[in-house]
Amino acid sequence: MSDKIPTRDVTPDPVGHHTPHATVQQEMYAKRRHIYVREIKGLFQRVRRIANWLLMLAFFGLPWLTWGDRPLVWFDLPGREFHIFAATFYPQEFILLSWLLIICAFGLFFITVFAGRVWCGYTCPQSVWTFLYIWVEHRLEGSRNRRIKLDNQPMNLDKAWRKGAKHVVWLAIALATGVTFVGYFTPIRELVVELPTLEAHGWSYFWVGFFLVFTYLNAGWLREQVCIYMCPYARFQSVMFDNDTLIVSYDAARGEPRGSRKKSLSHAEAQEAGHGDCIDCDLCVQVCPTGIDIRKGLQYECITCAACIDACDSVMDRMNYPRGLIRYTTENALEGKRSHILRPRLLGYFAALTVMIGLFVWALGDRMPLNVEVERERGQLYQMTRDGRISNVYTLTVRNLDDRNHTYRLEASGLPGLELDTDTLQVAAGTTRLFAIQITAAPEVLTLPSHPIQLNLQSLDDERIALERDTRFIGEARR
Repeated sequence: MSDKIPTRDVTPDPVGHHTPHATVQQEMYAKRRHIYVREIKGLFQRVRRIANWLLMLAFFGLPWLTWGDRPLVWFDLPGREFHIFAATFYPQEFILLSWLLIICAFGLFFITVFAGRVWCGYTCPQSVWTFLYIWVEHRLEGSRNRRIKLDNQPMNLDKAWRKGAKHVVWLAIALATGVTFVGYFTPIRELVVELPTLEAHGWSYFWVGFFLVFTYLNAGWLREQVCIYMCPYARFQSVMFDNDTLIVSYDAARGEPRGSRKKSLSHAEAQEAGHGDCIDCDLCVQVCPTGIDIRKGLQYECITCAACIDACDSVMDRMNYPRGLIRYTTENALEGKRSHILRPRLLGYFAALTVMIGLFVWALGDRMPLNVEVERERGQLYQMTRDGRISNVYTLTVRNLDDRNHTYRLEASGLPGLELDTDTLQVAAGTTRLFAIQITAAPEVLTLPSHPIQLNLQSLDDERIALERDTRFIGEARR
């Protein structure tokens, strides 16, 4: 199957007649060229590095912290418990996770409408780990020009040890990433002991290996290919942009016509000579992690890391030109129009985000650390006791979602004279217990074959903890 598609030029000739044109072959995919990213310093790169190191510190450090006798953050899948700081959540509270994911989605939409792909440039895990791998590359193989020269020279001892050391460090980072990720699901203090002694569960080895391989490939080899071809965010982000979205842009009106010139030429003299501010040094291209030329306009490959801004500002400083040839700005500002920060779409996302965060916080604050499920015995409708009463049997699943033991009082209502064989239930902290409860009623109170009743569970040591569940009482109608 060919990797090219046929195209035909149907542009009319100058006199308006269509003339036959030869069919040409257009490449479906551009061949990848290796990007040698140049290291640059500046305000935005300092902010990005601080954000990256803080995120990695949080990722690698949280599994090692403890809360009491358990990890601070631990997703215990076999036990169906999700421990996050002091709180413990259960699958029955999946709605809270759904709310949190929706909040994150709207947060991403809000920040994209406001400042483009700033998430990608500063906090996306793919970008964070890629920048870490590039940082290792800089330390072991040298500057951009030295790396190009190193790759073009034949294999020798210097090249072998530098390349080998780089890949060893890359693999070590990938291994640490895999172990840490699994450490969120298996206590990491036990995991690091069991892994080398071959005592860990088979799935632990699988997932450590999985994240080792994919971290090494994505951050070390694929890099910008993940952002350009694999990440869906790069594809649908454009629908959230408008002319007032804050983006990294090149000021063509100020920079063109570009060209080299003597450093001794002042800014005013350069303008008089017809030069734009861009000296065509290509430094903005060399520092870009996705290899684009920002001077060609807004491109979906741009991850808004602002490396080109810091690079261009450093050149402007050396030339004694004003900064801001490449800057965070808007399409309207570049066209000389007024930018509108507070616009309907942004305010709409902000309002929705504020409401959802408020509801989520309210739900957490109002969260009942108790869950009860009631199921009536389906084997038979009802029984007659020795004293002539009607009996129904129920199975109660009681989950104590609190971090301390509780004793609960069980009461039944909905029919006169309901009696329970057990009215006190004890459940340890963070555990689930099943109780078989028999409820009886006098035959004369049953006017229907099925009556709605309520079961009330109340903690004896905390009056705020109480739940009510509806069920049915089955019996023979006597009148």
